[in-house]
Amino acid sequence: MKHIEAPFCVSLVVVKITGYTTTTHIYLAGDITIIVPLRNLVVYLKHTARILSTMPAKRKTTTTGSTDSTPALKKMKNKTVCTASPALKETDKASDATSSSGNKWNMKFASWNVNGVRAWIQKNGHSFIKAEDPDIFCVQETKCDTASIPGDIKNFPGYKTYWLAGDKDGYSGTALFTKQEPMKVSFGIQKEKHDKEGRVITAEYEKFYFVTAYVPNSGRGLPRLTYRTQEWDVDFRDYLKQLDAVKPVILCGDLNVAHLDIDLANPKTNGKSAGFTKEERHEFGELLKCGFTDTFRHLYPTVTGAYSFWTYMSNARAKNVGWRLDYFIISDRLKEAVCDSLIRSDVQGSDHCPVVLLINL
Repeated sequence: MKHIEAPFCVSLVVVKITGYTTTTHIYLAGDITIIVPLRNLVVYLKHTARILSTMPAKRKTTTTGSTDSTPALKKMKNKTVCTASPALKETDKASDATSSSGNKWNMKFASWNVNGVRAWIQKNGHSFIKAEDPDIFCVQETKCDTASIPGDIKNFPGYKTYWLAGDKDGYSGTALFTKQEPMKVSFGIQKEKHDKEGRVITAEYEKFYFVTAYVPNSGRGLPRLTYRTQEWDVDFRDYLKQLDAVKPVILCGDLNVAHLDIDLANPKTNGKSAGFTKEERHEFGELLKCGFTDTFRHLYPTVTGAYSFWTYMSNARAKNVGWRLDYFIISDRLKEAVCDSLIRSDVQGSDHCPVVLLINL
């Protein structure tokens, strides 16, 4: 039995009986399923219990002002449903953050990996849009073909929306909500081998390109690590450089990498986990070297305990044992325009939380 490294977690167990065969399907985050014969289930659960009992204790953090809270839970048969609490304080919406030159922000962008748009809506996650009121809002991992997107979110009041699904139903997918209609919207990075998974939307505005991306996960056991780091990362970086040669770029999304040791709670035990391999971290560093800036680390270079993803296992969110996988990356020449880069860790509705960029453009 292999150890299940974070960020994968058991979320639901269903026993299926077909004829004389009884199996247990154990569903994991990241579209992965393990099928275990019922006769081995007890052994599997005992093994999982041993793993949990040896997990590191809660990590001390130096972050101030953290308001992480335990999600309200509702029991529904064999499922545990997390209810959203997306309301923001008025002081958050009325932030007086300014750029390094003293200019107050005049645009707000937000991004959220919703881990299934239909489930996110059922948890009232979409009420975050009204509460946050961003000029552009992006979601990743919609897990929904465009024909099945609920109308109340597809035609969200005050926004023009653009949706992209992959060829595989219930997998990946991205969307972009914008108050101002873009000059042009394109889908993918114009590479067929990558674009079938519905991972990138680019909106062109007068002063900048806005890109939202759901970067491929290398997977449990790292089966896609070579593809991710030697193909996707290289081609996506080239795509962003081409855009940046024309006008500045603002990139947001789930980039599926914790760049620095301080970007996850347990770096020592995750060196071979998807999202924290040396290869993935190196490729992210190469992107930054090409003239791009991680806005959060630009403003908060030493802050710890600041995460945007928590596995559902072992009450990780309440303990703040997480990963920072969601980013706003900008062209270097926009650095002086950044007013604040925020992680809305108190907003529920997914195993990720929203991230927000305040900027003066």
